Amino acid sequence: MSIDSTENVALITGSNRGIGLEVTQQLARRGFHVVIAARNEASGRKAASDIVRDGGRATFLPLDVSNSDSIENAAAQFGSVAGHLNGLINNAGIYPDEGVSVLTLSRGQLKETFDTNTFGPLEVTQAFLPYLRRADSARVINVSSGYGQLDGMSPDVPSYCLSKHALNGLTIMLVDALRADDISVNALCPGWVRTDMEGSNATLSVEEGADTAIWLAQEAPHELTGKLFRERQEVNW
Repeated sequence: MSIDSTENVALITGSNRGIGLEVTQQLARRGFHVVIAARNEASGRKAASDIVRDGGRATFLPLDVSNSDSIENAAAQFGSVAGHLNGLINNAGIYPDEGVSVLTLSRGQLKETFDTNTFGPLEVTQAFLPYLRRADSARVINVSSGYGQLDGMSPDVPSYCLSKHALNGLTIMLVDALRADDISVNALCPGWVRTDMEGSNATLSVEEGADTAIWLAQEAPHELTGKLFRERQEVNW
């Protein structure tokens, strides 16, 4: 499927389920051509076909954010269907800390979490930067967490907290690095959302969890950059 040069295009990583899927569906209803970037091909293709069936525009793009070759291949494949990217939402993430603490956390688990939650967003942003630069007032949105805030870090969620704290730092660095390209960069905490990762006891629906990402992707002033948001309100790093 070829994406017209006048279309608003948003690429959302890990968007075959949970908050990412909800963000994708809502952006499609708002007129975006959404690119569902996920490593699970079956569910990713189904998510894209469901959006198209409902009258939206969607493309599936195989992407494993923890794998450099996959990121490189995804960026090349994206170039065959679109020449620009208005919004990149780095949503893919893992939460593997059940049963461990900072005192028992292994180097291997720490690296695995950083590969997906921190190194992935950086490498994806780098790979898709040429397409972001070709769009007017492009936006990069990093899905972080309250666990990444300095006052929210927990010794019982060690690799996740550290990876999201580093993602917050990456967000700040990207703001200055991309200012000359007129690309805004922000991070958000979606809150405790009822997803497969966060469980059925969470306090927010996926619709509520997706709201700030939708707002940052389309409604927030473009000059609003270098911030961390929760429920559309700026919060401390």
